[in-house]
Order: sequence, then structure tokens, then C-alpha cells
Amino acid sequence: MNETDTSQAANSWDTYWAGTGDVGAFSSGGVSHPAIRSFWIELFQAMQDDFEAPRLLDIATGNGAVVEMALSIFGEGKPIITCVDVSNGAIENVERRFPGVTGIVADALRIPLEDECFDIATSQFGVEYAGADALSEAARMVAPGGRLALMLHIESGSIHKECSDSLGAVGKLQASRFVPLSIELFRTGFEAVRGADRAPYDAAGRELAPAIHAVEQIIDEYGEHVAADTVARLYSDVGRIHSHIQNYDPEEVLGWLGTMESELAAYSGRMSSMTEACLDQAAIDRFAADLRNMSFTLERAEPLVPPGETRPLAWVVIARR
Repeated sequence: MNETDTSQAANSWDTYWAGTGDVGAFSSGGVSHPAIRSFWIELFQAMQDDFEAPRLLDIATGNGAVVEMALSIFGEGKPIITCVDVSNGAIENVERRFPGVTGIVADALRIPLEDECFDIATSQFGVEYAGADALSEAARMVAPGGRLALMLHIESGSIHKECSDSLGAVGKLQASRFVPLSIELFRTGFEAVRGADRAPYDAAGRELAPAIHAVEQIIDEYGEHVAADTVARLYSDVGRIHSHIQNYDPEEVLGWLGTMESELAAYSGRMSSMTEACLDQAAIDRFAADLRNMSFTLERAEPLVPPGETRPLAWVVIARR
């Protein structure tokens, strides 16, 4: 990932993480499957025999999902935790939510920390965004006797499919120009309510009609829950407000739609980066070879498939130095 890509990635995630506030780490980020919780709980419980107060590095920490699990198992104040993320918003949020954690804003490819200075290095759906070299960068900081534990996006897995569908649906929504055309409809509509000529309002309605049809097709194709219900909710809210336009404040409605337009662009950027970060078997095999060359013993490098499901959620990689 070059500097331009890194900057764009940081921008697309920065507002998102800053906006999560005090929401539980596993309630945000779109990934809350119980199998993910179970993975970290079992891992940290097993590590209690090796480390009473481990030095833990969490890379691409996001809203601190792994930090939350580590503290729940080792206890408050026991792990000495450092978090790294390219997003300043993420680091500010994690430091606020977990007092005592040290946060560093940095690219996962170039982490400004010494070699072999942590007992545990972790990442949940994050380090792989920076590319294959970032995986080795994470391993670099594990001390002898320490553990590397990564949960990575997997190609053709359930999360990959969900993100791909969301990216496709939002792309079609943007191509339909539903939001800017709705803005024009409401702008002229509010003017008509105040007594202005209805002709521009009627023209805006005709312009919007094909976009409405396009959004209905998107919902039919992908389902109403695609993109975290965003497409269906936007479609419903625009229709509801329009049917009672006289009851709404123009500034609030137009401001909301303007915000939605920018949020859709940011959301599309996040979904794009998530799908591009997914790793195939060949990438995992190469990383496993790199770990062996760095004096690691590989304990697990396999898909995580929840009980009763067929699609994997993630790759899990655990190695001991």
C-alpha cells in the first residue's frame, strides 16, 4: 500500500471509528459473530499459563475488540497494551475507552517500535489491509517465547461476500444518483410548499423516478438488509419524508441528505478496502513460510468455520517464536 492509498484508507475509516464513541467494540465494525469472541477468549485463556501480565501489541486495533477480550481474561491493569492504527480517530477512541492503553497512529507496514518487544502480537481484521508485508511486520515485534495471533479476512468467506454485496449495492445506488436527485426534489418541493412555482418540483420528480426504480431493483437483487440496511432505509426515509414534506424542516432534511451522500462515499471506500484485503490460500502459505524463516513454530493457519455453517469467517494464524 503506497502513501496515497494509506491516506485514503485512513480517511475512510477515521470518521467511522471516531463516531463509534462508547459503543462496545464487538458491536461496531460489522463483525460480531460469537465464533470470533470464542476464538479470542480461548486463546487468551490458554496464554494465561504462559504470561501473567503480558506485553500485548494490537495492530489495526479499530474500536479495540481484541483489547476488550484481553482485559476480560487477564484482568484490568495486567496486560501492558499498546495499540496501533492508521486512523487517529480509532486511537483516540480506544485510549478513551480503555484508560492505560498506549496508542500509536502508524501505518501497519512501518510500526515505530523495536524488534521482539512484545509477548503477544494480535490483529483482528486489520493488519492485512496494509498488504502482505505488514504480516511480517507484526511478527517482527514478537519476543522469543511469545505468540503471534491473527484473524484475517478470507477470500470467498461470509464476510467477503457480505462486503462484496454491500460494495456492489452502494455502487449501484451512487450510479443511480438517487441521493442528489432526492436533494433536488426536496429543495424544489420545500419551495413549492412556500408558494413558489411547482414546475421545477414536478420536473425534479420526473428526474427522480428512474432512480427510484433503480433502488427498488437493488433491493430486489441484494435484499433489504444489504449494506447494513442502508439502501432500504434511505429509500424508505425519502418516501416517508416526501409524503409529509410540509411537516419537515428544509434545513434538516437537506442537511441529512448531504451527509448521506458523503457517508455513502466513505462506506464504499471501507467496503472496497475490506474486499481487497481478503487473502487466499496462496497468501497464507507464503506467510507461513515467512514465519518459519523468522524462527516461528506454526500452531494454526486455517479457516475459521463456525459450527453449523459452511462458509468460513476468517483465516486464523497462531504461531510461537
